[in-house]
Amino acid sequence: MQDSAVTVVIPTLSADETLRECVEALGRQTLDNFEIAVVDNSGAGLARRNHAGMFASGGPRLIENARNVGFGAAINQAVAGSRSPFIATLNDDAVPRPRWLETLVTSIQQRPDAGMCASRVCFYGEAALDSAGMLVARDGSSKQRGHGRAPQEFPVSEEALFPSASAALYRRAMLDQIGGFDERFFLYCEDTDLGLRARWAGWKCLYVPEAVVEHRYSHSAGRASPLKAYYVERNRLFVLAKNFPARMLLAAPFAAAARYLWHTWYLLGGRGTAARFRAGYGGARMPWYVLRAHLDLAAHAAYLWRERRRIRASARITDSVFRQLLRSHSISARKVAAL
Repeated sequence: MQDSAVTVVIPTLSADETLRECVEALGRQTLDNFEIAVVDNSGAGLARRNHAGMFASGGPRLIENARNVGFGAAINQAVAGSRSPFIATLNDDAVPRPRWLETLVTSIQQRPDAGMCASRVCFYGEAALDSAGMLVARDGSSKQRGHGRAPQEFPVSEEALFPSASAALYRRAMLDQIGGFDERFFLYCEDTDLGLRARWAGWKCLYVPEAVVEHRYSHSAGRASPLKAYYVERNRLFVLAKNFPARMLLAAPFAAAARYLWHTWYLLGGRGTAARFRAGYGGARMPWYVLRAHLDLAAHAAYLWRERRRIRASARITDSVFRQLLRSHSISARKVAAL
């Protein structure tokens, strides 16, 4: 049997009806030489229980975990069990248009220096963008490029910093070289870490506006939740420790302080992420999540230092080039707090 050109990996936790809609949309792709791997992280076999017929002969490959191993680990599992030269990652609450895979594969094949492709990810049922690639702030926070804006503002294929893993294409050779997703991130920002490690290794990323996906933004964990608040804060610290040059590391605490101030400002005005969190969960515990994140940074210091040295030992670009990349694809502390 001929190997598939692409393995599409769909991690799932709830395995609800959005998973079925996602898989059915993949069945309408104009590219036919691909396989689907669904990784069930529910720990309760929900994918098989809720969608038994979907995994009949000829359907998606199902990987069932006894517990939630995290987003990055789920993708790594599926990659290890495939031989495709390209790996697509897709959230289970995303619905790709028919030409999604075809346009991504065509674009990356035309650019041997590209190891990643970003999709045009729109909000489900809306015209506005969720992401057109990703941006990184000076404190290591990452946000979607073009979030909430019109797709027409990003009309052409161009270089992006790295893709959102909610709907991305990766070259296997790149993943093999840099080591795949860091499973210690567990949830959130693992695509930021992977993308920055890929940039250190000299790989580029293309934004492909014809590769359209509709996404139910934060369907699983919610737009603002204790789980998200903790992991986003902890993992942006991991991103910093592993990937930022020394000069940028020294400036990062000041950028983080500015972001905290803007969060407070928007919280008082009933706007932004902090206000959404307070509305759903109360704001008193937010400082605890920040403290807990920094305690975890200290607990993982030895591991992060080893990873930092490994990344820099194999780097194919200089510190100055990396700094310029981040300046060219940056987002301010104020905008991070406002989104």
